[in-house]
Amino acid sequence: MAQLWGGRFTKETDRLVYQFNASITFDRKFYEQDIEGSKAHAKMLGRQGIITEEEAARMVEALEGIRLDVASGALLVTEEYEDIHSFVEATLIKRIGDTGKKLHTGRSRNDQVALDMRLYTRRQVQETDALLKKLLETVLQIMEEHTQTVMPGFTHLQKAQPITLAHHMGAYFEMFKRDRQRMADIYERMNYCPLGSGALAGTTFPLDREYTAELLGFYGPTQNSMDGVSDRDYLIEFLSALATVMMHLSRFSEEIIIWNSNEYQFVEIDDAYSTGSSIMPQKKNPDIAELVRGKTGRVYGALLSLLTTMKGIPLAYNKDMQEDKELAFDAMDTAKGCLALFEGMLSTMKFNKAVMEKSASHGFTNATDAADYLVGRGVPFRDAHGIIGQIVLYCIEKGIAIDDMPLSELKRFSEAFEEDIYEAVSMEACVNKRLTAGAPGKAAMERAIAAARDYLKSTPQISTNA
Repeated sequence: MAQLWGGRFTKETDRLVYQFNASITFDRKFYEQDIEGSKAHAKMLGRQGIITEEEAARMVEALEGIRLDVASGALLVTEEYEDIHSFVEATLIKRIGDTGKKLHTGRSRNDQVALDMRLYTRRQVQETDALLKKLLETVLQIMEEHTQTVMPGFTHLQKAQPITLAHHMGAYFEMFKRDRQRMADIYERMNYCPLGSGALAGTTFPLDREYTAELLGFYGPTQNSMDGVSDRDYLIEFLSALATVMMHLSRFSEEIIIWNSNEYQFVEIDDAYSTGSSIMPQKKNPDIAELVRGKTGRVYGALLSLLTTMKGIPLAYNKDMQEDKELAFDAMDTAKGCLALFEGMLSTMKFNKAVMEKSASHGFTNATDAADYLVGRGVPFRDAHGIIGQIVLYCIEKGIAIDDMPLSELKRFSEAFEEDIYEAVSMEACVNKRLTAGAPGKAAMERAIAAARDYLKSTPQISTNA
């Protein structure tokens, strides 16, 4: 097929070169964005008198017909076209004749693809934000239901101090809340329209860039035409934010995998989110959590790929920038799929509260509180630390917990112990005495839950400034 840019050339492009150069196999993914941008451009050309209002109306009507036909499957985006821009324009010309040839007035494929990618990424930011909000709602529901579910908190994968499941989930609430904040921040910075930048130096036609920006839901036009066609910062920022989302999901998945093991049995994953073994009938594998953990590397790879591509590109547009799409599309789809599946797995998961509490009480997680008890009785902290260390060693040898020891045995280690030690080191007391902001105590958690609830109510999903 003759190319839309073929006037300068005297012979056909080598077929292998054509295939290597073409982007239709992946950029057809944003046919809607290309048509949306073309409709806005046509309306602006008509409004400015660059083409007639009647010509603009015919273009807009035909472009909408192309969009509907592609969406329904009546019109296929085939690989005979070099890219999605060529497909849309050639199809338009077929449908309305020479009028369709006027659509590209005052426009380059450079600012066209910059617009398409920005529109597509903007939608992905919105959809990712919606999935994060849904995940946060599920996390908050678990927090509300488990303010009294005691479990061990860990450092170095060793049982450290007793907390609650609500407190543990609250940590992930904060992570995913920051992820949403990053989405909003990216949206604010990227929501400017590159259309009208031309190839790199604008155009001699009297375009109204503010009008096209308004039609497309942008805050305004980009301020430098060279930057307008060569900027991919917004995409790098989005991939970086997605990599962080995936890192958070991967950490959470790792914990679920551990909690699901026979050794822990803290959780039971719903059958719908598990698989079995082809040879071992007793197995119930946490495949979704493992795949989320594994797919994190794909998103990291997309970010590193784009950073590497962009690092050596001089101004303005270069063909290297075509490499911004395939891995980015994959990363966006991967992250959204992982968010949706993870939320489904989490919302159907059962928590074994009795097992969690038993694990906390038999892991010496109250040792710090026992030392604090002695300090409260006048024992210097360093001495108290040593005394409790000796008691823990004794309990390990006996196979008992600190609060299983009779008072007479405790007094062998320190006369400061009295009958109230048992209340002081109970799991509930150890948790609920911690009332500082951000701590797991019931009162502190109720404040945190109220703040989380207010955040979700007051922070709607990102919507286009149309």
